[in-house]
Amino acid sequence: MTVSPKFPASPADEFRDGMITIVPMIIAALPIGLIFGALAAQKGLSPLEVMLMSAGVFAGGAQFVALEIWSHPAPWLTLTVSALLVNLRHVLMSASLAPKVARGFRPWQRALGFFVLTDEVWALAEQRAATRVLTPAWYAGMVIPFYLNWVIAATAGAITGAVLGDTTRFGLDFAFPALFIALIMSFWKGPRTGTVLAASALAATGTYMALGGAWYVIAGALAGVLVAYVTAAETDESGAQGQ
Repeated sequence: MTVSPKFPASPADEFRDGMITIVPMIIAALPIGLIFGALAAQKGLSPLEVMLMSAGVFAGGAQFVALEIWSHPAPWLTLTVSALLVNLRHVLMSASLAPKVARGFRPWQRALGFFVLTDEVWALAEQRAATRVLTPAWYAGMVIPFYLNWVIAATAGAITGAVLGDTTRFGLDFAFPALFIALIMSFWKGPRTGTVLAASALAATGTYMALGGAWYVIAGALAGVLVAYVTAAETDESGAQGQ
């Protein structure tokens, strides 16, 4: 396998590569944004409110959870806690990605980069880091169009929400899980990956059935991390014994 140079000569080339990398995710996220906007409009939010929420929060999962419990007046404490629970996985993703952006990224670039961090961005950045050093230009080329796509799609969905009506009749509600299935499979490395996914799924499902709310998100994440740690330790131990 040929590995590209550590630091490509042209930031413009890196930016273009980032834009090309994110195109499939933009296509997949477009209907999700439209769905969110349409559902938000049905909850009484104006297109301007949807645009500001999407631009300021930029977290599809948390935004969908917020819509589920949205009422008038808005339960701000419940909304805040639910969003926090849903986005706790970002702590793990940031910790995983932090060493890869330690070089070449200025502090403000890292802070801004983690603000726009999503599951899709994290997965693609991890894949890139496996063969190349991450650069601010590539990262910006990836996240800027993805960010704008989400804000524009959500706003458009809010504007056309009355026309779209029930979005599930188009089958667009499957776009969200389909996107995450594709991301998960891109990390497949055999039975060990399957064990981690199974533990995470069982923990999340059991927690959701027992507690409801958004606790299943952190339960699934913690179970996956724990099993990944245990299986990695067992693999290292067996390898040491084999030597």
